[in-house]
Amino acid sequence: MAHPETAALPTLAEIEAAASVVYREFPPTPQYRWALLSERLGTDCWVKHENHTPVGAFKIRGGLTYFHELARQGELPKEVVSATRGNHGQSIGWAARAHGVGCTIVVPRGNSAEKNAAMRALGVQLIEHGDDFTESADYARQLAAERGALMVPSFHMDLVRGVATYWWEFLRAVPDLEVAYVPIGLGSGACAAIVARQALNHPVRIVGVVSAHARTYADSIAAGRVVEAAVSTRLADGMAVRRADERALELLARHLDHVVAVTDEEVAASMRALYEDTHNLAEGAGAAAFAAALQERSQLAGRRVGVVVTGANVDASLMSAVLNEG
Repeated sequence: MAHPETAALPTLAEIEAAASVVYREFPPTPQYRWALLSERLGTDCWVKHENHTPVGAFKIRGGLTYFHELARQGELPKEVVSATRGNHGQSIGWAARAHGVGCTIVVPRGNSAEKNAAMRALGVQLIEHGDDFTESADYARQLAAERGALMVPSFHMDLVRGVATYWWEFLRAVPDLEVAYVPIGLGSGACAAIVARQALNHPVRIVGVVSAHARTYADSIAAGRVVEAAVSTRLADGMAVRRADERALELLARHLDHVVAVTDEEVAASMRALYEDTHNLAEGAGAAAFAAALQERSQLAGRRVGVVVTGANVDASLMSAVLNEG
């Protein structure tokens, strides 16, 4: 039985309305066909640069749309609570500040120091709790209930609708895109790709990408139900999810062409390739899409391929180590 949130996907008009909200804060991000990346991949490679938003990642589109909808319905709370490994927290922090709403974000212990600093700079009260994202999210829900605050989930159809604006931009800009790779964290980005494709009636095949060290979505799609999987990735913190979201899983299982798992070694190689060929920084999750395309290089000859750099928020020390490993 379809979950009510995934039964009716956002329409083209609803995505366009979300875009008008997003564009009050920043313009559409660019997409380029990079010649060196195309050479490396052996076919046309287009990159959507979500690393060029004001928080360095795609998530801000969802936060802006989610809070706009709360305001439109007269339901803005005094405080919100959420959990993150960083980019969702910056998104919620940015949108909460814009609407004068207090914001508390829970992160796991040992989270990215630079992502933590970026959230605090947006006025977020930061709490470190738990050993992974799932423990942080469970604690955030408990905290929101205790405080009477609104718990902002990491997956919600208003978030997806906002994120779909970048896929709407990408697919309109490259109408003959044949295959697109998208990383899966908790699922809003990959679901947004599906939403935009359906709304535009675009023929692109969408390939989901998971970390080989955080396989909950790959395992859950294979099993037809949520299957928890241990997380051990040291690079792809944006994909370090232990338990798939049931609503996201339903949509992804129905509409993804297939799923590719990439190792930390493949992600590191992709981070280096993106830097060498485009001089853009990609965090681990941000490099996962190109890592997956490289893994499937032999199947892509003659096809127009799209990848997204979902974010650039990698600590300088980690990026330096990855570049030096090369």
